This record gives sequence, C-alpha cells and structure tokens, in this order.
Amino acid sequence: MTTAQTVRPATVTLAASADVLAVLVFSAVGRSSHAEGVDAVGVLTTAVPFLLGLPIGWLVGRAWRAPLRLPVGVTVWVAVVVVGLGIRTAFTHRLPLTFVVVAAVSLAVFLLGWRAIARLITRSPG
Repeated sequence: MTTAQTVRPATVTLAASADVLAVLVFSAVGRSSHAEGVDAVGVLTTAVPFLLGLPIGWLVGRAWRAPLRLPVGVTVWVAVVVVGLGIRTAFTHRLPLTFVVVAAVSLAVFLLGWRAIARLITRSPG
C-alpha cells in the first residue's frame, strides 16, 4: 500500500473552479442552443440546480483528496446530473428523456473532459 499523496490546496481550488465553470458553460451552451438569453441571470437560473449537485459530489467522492482522478470525476458527474435533474423536475414538473440524455452526456464531457486533459498534462513521463 502506498502512502497518500498530499494534494496542494491550489489544485483543489482550481479543480472546484473548473467544475463550476463546466456547469456554467453547459448552462450557457444549452440556453444558446434553445435561443434563450445567455445573460448572467439566465445562465445562473439554469445552472443553479446542477451547481447544487457539485458540493454533494465533492463530499461523496471526497474530491479534495484527488480531484483530478477520473473515478472522482464520475462521482461528481453523477451527483450533478441526479441532483440537477431532480431539482429541475421538481420545479418544471416534466423531464423529457432527450433532455436527460443530452444533459448527462454534455456534463460528462465537461466534468470528465477537463479532468482527462489535466491528467494528460500533469502526468510525468515514464
């Protein structure tokens, strides 16, 4: 068994910021694709249900320990999707299957994609 590596606080802060940015970009792209306003209030209104899933995913996955690991990203992604869609459904009283698929796939690309890129960049040769 190897000893746990210490994750720098800056890495945790950047990872949390990247997750927030990923959800905001998802929301902005979604609003844009539906010809809705891409203003700050509109994007935040769309993003809030999904943003509420972020801290849950971070807590369940203990993301602060290894925020760049893909399994951690999967935990965060699942929490964001489940909480976000659950809250959205509670307020809109509908949940089209196409929205579920598009939201899940898009959020996977954004939340797991930046982690995969970061791992490639930070991986030491050899």
